[in-house]
Amino acid sequence: MQSVTLKNISKDYRINEAYKTLRTNLEFSGSDKRAIVLTSSTPNEGKSTVSQGLAMSLAEGGKRVLLIDADLRKSVLRGRHRVTSEVKGLSHYLSGQARVADVVCSTQEEGMFIIFAGVVPPNPSELLGQEQFVELIENAKKEYDYVIVDAPPLGSVIDAAVIARVCDASVLVVAANTVSYKFIRTVKSQLEKTECPILGVVLNKVNMKQNRYYGKYYGNYYGDSSRRK
Repeated sequence: MQSVTLKNISKDYRINEAYKTLRTNLEFSGSDKRAIVLTSSTPNEGKSTVSQGLAMSLAEGGKRVLLIDADLRKSVLRGRHRVTSEVKGLSHYLSGQARVADVVCSTQEEGMFIIFAGVVPPNPSELLGQEQFVELIENAKKEYDYVIVDAPPLGSVIDAAVIARVCDASVLVVAANTVSYKFIRTVKSQLEKTECPILGVVLNKVNMKQNRYYGKYYGNYYGDSSRRK
């Protein structure tokens, strides 16, 4: 097993609290909801960041977590973390070029592991629809408490729907003031057709300066540690 160092998510108290809330909501959704796919309507809504942040938060809570980068077309995780070594990924495993043990990487976060996307294949949807992917998810659920799958935007390609069919539940990431309500409903409808339960929506990239209520609340209770006894 190879080891990689992941770039930490911002330690801003509001972000930390948001991930803790997301983690708690996931844990209370039921013990049968262990393989979770995260997708979005369009690119750049922050689903990969949310996927990693959720995986890290679960690991910090004492869970054993596997994060799978299943965005085989345009992965951002490997480039974001400047992984320069020859790390084999999901596409290598699904195409029969590597074993599971060859693609799972440990991280600096205790209990958190990751499978990167690997090289861009010519047939992402077909690879994800193979029995090997089903076996990967089923076997991972036996070894890890949670399997978090970062899928491509469902509003762009069908891959997320293919992935959702073998997962226990899904989460839709929506960037504030970016996507139309009508388009989000269309994507939600596509996700529902997979019969993968939708746990909820993560509203991402919210401008907290424009939200006076939450800004005041967090400012009073978390802002200045020197005022707390």
